[in-house]
Amino acid sequence: MSEPRSGERPLLRRRAVLASAALGLSTALTATLSSCSTASGSTGGGVTLTFSWWGNDDRAARTDKAVRLFEKEHPGITVRTSNAEFGAYKQKLATQAAGGGIPDVAQLDYRQISQYAGGGALLSLGEAVEKGTIRTSEMDPGLVRTGSYRGEQYAVPMGRGITGYAYDASVYGKAGVPTPGPGWTWQDWAQANRKIAALKLTSPDGRPFTGANDGGGNEDVFEDWLRSRGGRLYADQTHLGFTEDDLAGFWTFCDTLRREGAIAQAEDSAQAKTTETSPMGRRLAAADFTWDAPFPGYPALLGDNVHFAPVPTTGGRQGAYFKPSMLLGVGAHTRHPKEALALVDFLLNDTRAGDILGFTRSTPPNRVVAARIAKTLKGPELEIYEYAQKMEKYGLDAPPAAPPRGDVPIQIAFGRAYQRVMFGLTTPRQAARELIDEADRELRS
Repeated sequence: MSEPRSGERPLLRRRAVLASAALGLSTALTATLSSCSTASGSTGGGVTLTFSWWGNDDRAARTDKAVRLFEKEHPGITVRTSNAEFGAYKQKLATQAAGGGIPDVAQLDYRQISQYAGGGALLSLGEAVEKGTIRTSEMDPGLVRTGSYRGEQYAVPMGRGITGYAYDASVYGKAGVPTPGPGWTWQDWAQANRKIAALKLTSPDGRPFTGANDGGGNEDVFEDWLRSRGGRLYADQTHLGFTEDDLAGFWTFCDTLRREGAIAQAEDSAQAKTTETSPMGRRLAAADFTWDAPFPGYPALLGDNVHFAPVPTTGGRQGAYFKPSMLLGVGAHTRHPKEALALVDFLLNDTRAGDILGFTRSTPPNRVVAARIAKTLKGPELEIYEYAQKMEKYGLDAPPAAPPRGDVPIQIAFGRAYQRVMFGLTTPRQAARELIDEADRELRS
């Protein structure tokens, strides 16, 4: 899941975000980007494409290897690649968009689709998908539609992720809590946390051990809660899909559990930025909401007793959904659209490229490619693959369209508002009212 945000910075408008990104680009930022050029020899005056993405060293090495295979299969095409950590990548891409054009092929976050498609930075892929230039027949249609903006396809998923719940099975066993299944409820979750807190266990530094992290400041957790009740985050590109009562009810639920000592305390949730700094990662809690892709970091840190379970439901209705972990788009100003589309299709659908890329971007959206790679998985990676299969059989609602252009600042405001609740500076009701007012202004600006 997206990481909780902290701080009391004022909400930035989209224009200000783009402007500050452009002004903030510096030599230090440029130094964070690693670029690779082909070593396959002269292209004889052929085409040169640019391709950028974010990710760790393993993803970078695998992606570069897949790109070199593409070059080998397409003589005359050279691909210049660049990658960075996510924060630097977002800033760089915003600067490029403001300055006249993003790379020929770019990796995109779900929350960036509306921003860049609405701003004219992305090439429409509708015709390419319809004609099979980019093949999507082995992908879930609902997942493919997540790359759309106002009914037009602008990006295609490169990975399929899903929310879940990392939990310590040994602690759950000590507390007498059953293994969480696809139909367990939010009330079951609350009771599990209370039972774990009642064990009176302590963390390595001697503080009380709680049931879970406080997910109140995490918009992804709220979305699962909301969808399990038949709601949604956004009604359309300019309107929220939930009410003050919805949000106040969720925050009151979390606030009550924290006050009881059943979930992590404010200061511990506020500093949770990574797996290692989360209350669970610091051995202050038995569980944490997370996404499937980062889940293996929990057993690697805490041991093999940590497993992946579904998020709670409301009366058996799951709020989780299959979301693109990231997508591929083509820059609107590319001089080589045909070649750029070929690269996108190759990375998504070629089985040899799939073998190289593996699950570095979560489950490949192409079912054939995913099933082929799954035969080589083991441990936590196999667990999250099997989890996704289980959830697909259980039944999930279709994913929503890409969030509106104002979603990023709204997400930041969401975490900031709940922090005020955690530290007793306001009530859940008042914070909900203020967040909705702020979100409405952002969506309609």
